[in-house]
Amino acid sequence: MATEVKRLIRVRVDKGASFKRDGFGKKRQLSDSWRKPRGQHNKQREQKKAKGALPKPGFGSPIAVRGMHPSGFFEVLVASIKELAGLDNKTQAVRISATVGDRKRVALQEAAVAAGLKVLNIRTITPKAKKAPAKVAAKDEGKAKKDEKKPVKSKAAATPAKKEAPKAKPASKSEEKKAPAKKEAKPKVEKAAEAPAKKEKVPAKTTKAPAKSAEKAADEEKPKAAAKTASATKAKKKTDSGVKKNE
Repeated sequence: MATEVKRLIRVRVDKGASFKRDGFGKKRQLSDSWRKPRGQHNKQREQKKAKGALPKPGFGSPIAVRGMHPSGFFEVLVASIKELAGLDNKTQAVRISATVGDRKRVALQEAAVAAGLKVLNIRTITPKAKKAPAKVAAKDEGKAKKDEKKPVKSKAAATPAKKEAPKAKPASKSEEKKAPAKKEAKPKVEKAAEAPAKKEKVPAKTTKAPAKSAEKAADEEKPKAAAKTASATKAKKKTDSGVKKNE
């Protein structure tokens, strides 16, 4: 970059002013982007002291460096390799568009550097395919270390011992308790068989009932027999006397 261009860029920096919107610090919704004041009583429009400067021709940058990047090159926006053709690497610099992906960006940067052009927003892109195997290898190493620390033989010897111990103890106790329970269940069947025998005695009670009824009938017949004997004695007395008595 020529010394004259450097001097003009320095002048532009010293001469430049930051124009801010009136009242941007008073209200939160207002930004500092420049808006021309149009109010009838606006202090900035009337150029009151300490109310902010207005854009004027005297604030302009030198024509030779107007629109130039601080690096001393004019920017050119590029999105493909075809757009690199016809660019001057002494006065122009390349800015790759943000819409370009990583895969195409790598090829575009390499082509620009090969043509001797300056890339203003160059990036170092690492391919994602290389990171994946590194993570997998780290996981495999971690698993291998864990396997080495924990011996396999100790696990195999410990597992059967734990399984056999609980099975042997409860099995013997349960069998001893269940054996007498089965023997006691047999007398219940004999009691069930004896139940019908008791039911057979019920008819014997029913047979005695008629005997009691016969006795009752005999008792009822006794007064009748006594009445007959009494009537018979009266008839004999009549025959003996031959005189009728008032009954």
